[in-house]
Amino acid sequence: MSDEILFQKRGKAGFVILNRPKALNAINHAMVLAMAEQLSRWAEDPEIAHIVVTGAGDKAFCAGGDIRSIYDARMSGQTDGLSAFFRDEYMLNAQIKAYPKPYIALVNGIVMGGGVGVSVHGSYRIGTEKTLFAMPETGIGFFPDVGGTFFLPRMPRNSGVYCALSSGRLKQGDALATGVLTHAVSEESLADLEQDLETADDIGAVLAPYLMTPEKGPVCESLGVIDEIFSAESVEDILSRLDASQSEFAGKAAAAIRQKSPTSVLVAFEQMKRGRKLSFNECMKLEYRIVSRILQGTEFYEGIRAVLVDKDQAPKWSPAQFGQVDSAELASYFEEPADGDLPLS
Repeated sequence: MSDEILFQKRGKAGFVILNRPKALNAINHAMVLAMAEQLSRWAEDPEIAHIVVTGAGDKAFCAGGDIRSIYDARMSGQTDGLSAFFRDEYMLNAQIKAYPKPYIALVNGIVMGGGVGVSVHGSYRIGTEKTLFAMPETGIGFFPDVGGTFFLPRMPRNSGVYCALSSGRLKQGDALATGVLTHAVSEESLADLEQDLETADDIGAVLAPYLMTPEKGPVCESLGVIDEIFSAESVEDILSRLDASQSEFAGKAAAAIRQKSPTSVLVAFEQMKRGRKLSFNECMKLEYRIVSRILQGTEFYEGIRAVLVDKDQAPKWSPAQFGQVDSAELASYFEEPADGDLPLS
């Protein structure tokens, strides 16, 4: 087994360590497959009472999925099989959501994209003051996946819609208030907490002495504005409301959304609308439909080029304006892919 992901049986706990600190613990296909297999084994192991997931180093829990490999494959001429990573990643997300034992993510540092997928669906999401959450996908011509279809529209007062469209970042206080985290602790207590979790019978009781109340963040302070603006029925209306608002927060959000791929923002908005009414597994099926279509286009690869390859931070979106995105084209992202839907009941 690769040392990029480590599995340890410590007392009553099964520990998963995402172990790519130089890559901010970005999760790749091999790690996804190994984690899914190990979680299946531990689900049947009577000696394992709960799962604890951590990230190596002190900068990131997991900064996302290893999407550069998808870009490299496409640039080398590969067109088939690009969706396999996402299919297996989404199946892992569903496995975590339905896991029969307590699943505890200890989030210290950056948690974005694929890192959100292996943390936010668990029963306990415990974050330190270094927590930095975001779903930044619309900025790379992608969409907020890994279960974002389910959890983002269920965040309070449309805060998840704001995060989906603008790639808004949440620190510890905002992440706790919006339900991304279930508990807040200090980084200095993590080692002791990990040790206590090895022998824990009652996780809530073990957590209690470590809990802290973080400072309120800017999203918390602006929830009223967010709810009023992001409850609009279209992206066009959201932008109009942002432009009309006098708040600095609204001005920054409007500027952020206008920097993203118009196609991605419109896909994400439709995704949020649909996700409110769907079960978790239905959300994952929808995401597989969207990603299968995205991988056939150009926006995602242009976004990766601009952000991760050339790093000029100047993607050339096509179409470049929201009004230029064709409605039939938009609808195609939600149709069953050629290889069929994700096999979830």
